Amino acid sequence: LILSPFTSYTDQILSIHRTRTSAGFSLDIPLIMLTASILKIFYWPGARYDLSLLVQAFLMIGVQSTLLKVALDNRPAWRGERPFTETGEGRPFGFWRWNAQRPYWEYLLCLALGLLVLHILLQPNGSSFYTRFIGYLGLTIEATLPLPQILANYRAQSCKGFRVSVLGNWLFGDMMKMGYFFGSEPGRVPWAFKMCGMFQACCDACLGMQYWMYGNGEEISDVDSRLS
Repeated sequence: LILSPFTSYTDQILSIHRTRTSAGFSLDIPLIMLTASILKIFYWPGARYDLSLLVQAFLMIGVQSTLLKVALDNRPAWRGERPFTETGEGRPFGFWRWNAQRPYWEYLLCLALGLLVLHILLQPNGSSFYTRFIGYLGLTIEATLPLPQILANYRAQSCKGFRVSVLGNWLFGDMMKMGYFFGSEPGRVPWAFKMCGMFQACCDACLGMQYWMYGNGEEISDVDSRLS
């Protein structure tokens, strides 16, 4: 469970580095995992959940930061959905659709510093509203992890660019998490982890169905460009 960040994303990082393109890979995956992991770290002082889950959150930040850097360095002008523009269609202030790399890291730094200031000022405990809020917020955000990739695959009618090894590790991780969450002694793993884990498992199963339906073939836009 602790090493799942490495087993899940190493192949995706190497694939983007080898092919020199992050086309087909949703940049929202690092956004979701980095945001959720930072929130989970600040959730721990109040909730004191299992230490292995805290270590996993720290490792996830390192792996996802590497994945984000590689994906940004190798992003094409077009990522299988629409032109990569400064405005970011449908997103306020073009959030997470910036052309420059600096705003991505500024967002993550501001999030961490903001939570640190709140933690110092509020000094939360396990029963405080603040502790429960950031815990459920972080886990809810993490539970939505497969959704951006599901939408990207649906628009392109292809899973090209998203590594099947990542999906396989997600599905295997779901089984491991469910066994760990529900097999642990009562009270060791909060129900927030269990509920969000079940939702994410259902979304991962939907991704598996997409691989079965679409495969790893050409995207619709590739075919259209040849016919035009």
